[in-house]
Amino acid sequence: MRFRGPRRVFSQVLVMQLALITGVTALVSGLFLAPLSDQLDRQAMRRALAIAQSTATRPGLVSELNTPPSPDGPVQREAEQIREATGAAYVVVLNEHGIRWSHPSRGEVGRHVSTDPGEVLAGREVMHIDAGTLGPTARGKAPLRNSEGRVVGAVSVGIDYASVRNRLLSAVPDLLAYSGAALAAGSAAAYAVAFRLRRRTHDLAFSDISALLDEREAMLHGIREGVVALDPHGRTRLVNDEAQRLIGLRPADVGRHVTDVLGEGRAADVLSGRATGEDLLTVSGARVLVANRMPTDDGGAVITLRDRTELERLGRELDSTRSLLDALRAQDHEHANRLHALLGLLELGLYSEAQEFITEVLGVHQAAAEQVAVSVHDPLIAALLVGKAAVAAERGVALWISPTTLLPNRVVDPNAVVTVIGNLVDNALDAATGTPEATVAVELRAEGRTLLLQITDTGPGIPPEQRDLIFTEGWTTKKTSAHRQRGIGLSLVRRLTERFGGEVSATALEGGGAEFSVVLPETLANPEHVPRQAYGAGDAS
Repeated sequence: MRFRGPRRVFSQVLVMQLALITGVTALVSGLFLAPLSDQLDRQAMRRALAIAQSTATRPGLVSELNTPPSPDGPVQREAEQIREATGAAYVVVLNEHGIRWSHPSRGEVGRHVSTDPGEVLAGREVMHIDAGTLGPTARGKAPLRNSEGRVVGAVSVGIDYASVRNRLLSAVPDLLAYSGAALAAGSAAAYAVAFRLRRRTHDLAFSDISALLDEREAMLHGIREGVVALDPHGRTRLVNDEAQRLIGLRPADVGRHVTDVLGEGRAADVLSGRATGEDLLTVSGARVLVANRMPTDDGGAVITLRDRTELERLGRELDSTRSLLDALRAQDHEHANRLHALLGLLELGLYSEAQEFITEVLGVHQAAAEQVAVSVHDPLIAALLVGKAAVAAERGVALWISPTTLLPNRVVDPNAVVTVIGNLVDNALDAATGTPEATVAVELRAEGRTLLLQITDTGPGIPPEQRDLIFTEGWTTKKTSAHRQRGIGLSLVRRLTERFGGEVSATALEGGGAEFSVVLPETLANPEHVPRQAYGAGDAS
């Protein structure tokens, strides 16, 4: 049966920590016992050598070696007294030929020693652990010298090695007690750490955490909403693919402060939390984004970004379509009235008056279209102005094209320029509608490749304290529409103008009204590359 270890992070960490603590405790205990054993051996050998040295210096011992060795001799008696007094295993006195003069076993007296005495008889003191006739002992040997300093024998003292081992074993219980206490304290600390980790990981297994991480990565980079995660200091720590596309972040920007990456502005305010609320609008480049910010427990935040660019475009198209439908209804009503008037003239036989009436009606529309076609040579901008003139007429506003308007070249990015002009004209129409002698004036001029645009209206004007706010994303004085949010048009105008390297400004006119001025450098195509032809009224209509 195959052994299966614990799967939970809590259990695995606890087992690993306990194994580590047990191993370290055992290693430390072993490292403590090894030098202790060596220290006890050295102490026993030094003690044996000290007894041997003191015995070798006893007066009369050298002269007593001149008598034959005997179990009842003076050397044997004196050696046994020293052995009993010191607790040594043996005290052996030998002559220069290695013959014992004393031994704990009386029968060994007079015999040659069991180990080689050459080194001590050469005049050197010896310490070692060796086994002899009495078993393993810690030995100390000292040379025995006569009055002339010549070595005439030696004294060998042995300490029973069992006593040394007993001293070592007596230290083991205390060591085990200390080790057990250290092990218990380490186990308690390991359990506390593992328990905290259990709470932080929700008691999941490592495989579950790995799977969740893989699923999170797949989800974050697969969803069509931008996700940006910030740490408590406002630095980016996660950016998915959609967020990189929407706000221009790069993988290298992870770890940088959001203001350093995006710069000062509405987008940085929304992401950093300086702008609060739900479904906050912001503009990044030419994109309209809706952001929501959710704080996290550690003080950071997760921001989701939704792209509303297409929705805003569709909303504007819906507004234009509604305006066009209203204009068509009004024109239908107006044409019906004119047809009734024409029918009445014909029934009355006033044919010349009927002809003059038709010519006058056609001339008004044709004159407006011809004026735009002659002054503006870019077809999209010309068509935009003609369409806006029809919408303005239906709303009771006169859209007036300045006589100084002249745009001889086409623009290099007509969609962007159409967005700028269309938003400004729409705002001017909203402001002028309902005012006396409601008028919106448009002037387009070319200076080299730079396009100059001025749009004025007869609306209520712009208070000085609001002239900087009107270009902020989400700021509006209009009632929010049911199908789209307000506060985007002028923000897009500013962003597109800055993209061209230009500038936009708003001023108040004397007597009421406002004037918007836009400078778009490098917007017009080179004159030699564009056929300079005017569009007829029929082409523009």
